[in-house]
Amino acid sequence: MVQDSIHILGVRIDAEKIDQARQKVREFLHSESQHTIITPNPEILVLAHRNKQFRDVLNRGSLNLCDGKGIELVARGKVKRIPGIDFMLDICKIATEEGKSVYLLGSGSREVVERTRSNLTVMYLGLKIVGAQKGPKIGRLKDWKIEENNSLVDDIRSKSPDILFVAFGHGKQELWIDTYLKELPSVKIAMGVGGAFDFISGKIPRAPQWMRAMGLEWLWRLFRQPWRAGRIWNATVKFLFFVFLEKFYKE
Repeated sequence: MVQDSIHILGVRIDAEKIDQARQKVREFLHSESQHTIITPNPEILVLAHRNKQFRDVLNRGSLNLCDGKGIELVARGKVKRIPGIDFMLDICKIATEEGKSVYLLGSGSREVVERTRSNLTVMYLGLKIVGAQKGPKIGRLKDWKIEENNSLVDDIRSKSPDILFVAFGHGKQELWIDTYLKELPSVKIAMGVGGAFDFISGKIPRAPQWMRAMGLEWLWRLFRQPWRAGRIWNATVKFLFFVFLEKFYKE
């Protein structure tokens, strides 16, 4: 765990700058321990605020990076936003340089997972992707069939990756990693990457660079996916309301 951090709605956010975070990745890859990288955004913090199990999982993260303009604003400059998808790509670059291997585990279609694999190998020549599997479609962790998890764990273990990216969507991916990482001894870094595979595969176009720079990627996604309106509400209005209450009761 890094020393410089803040807590918002009970969740630790580490105040790592991008260069420091990249150096952490290199250190993790050469350590004897296993590490989890988590990129909380306001929506995740709202969920964790209401779910102690999830909050505890987040706080066990080895490196918790701010992935939301709302968090950056509430933190008043104490942390800087590092988008999860961008940091995933940074890790792929480091893996290529260090000769480390990657495994992709996603909840989308097999086509999305395979296109993600193909595109990453083009983006990072020499990147070793030793496995790419589509996970089962689920609502909650407790709904998973144990035999499906055993099959996934067995396949990952047989490939002995150094890095595991899990794209099951926030909540589910962090709980899955927290539950199964100890059964995957080769994995030095496990990271939940949400919808990153959809973007990397080209299924969904990313927001223009100027919108990303301003922290408005959520607005782009709302325009492209109107069904996300409820989630945007949680990430904006509910998040700010809970932060206000937290500050009010502390004072």
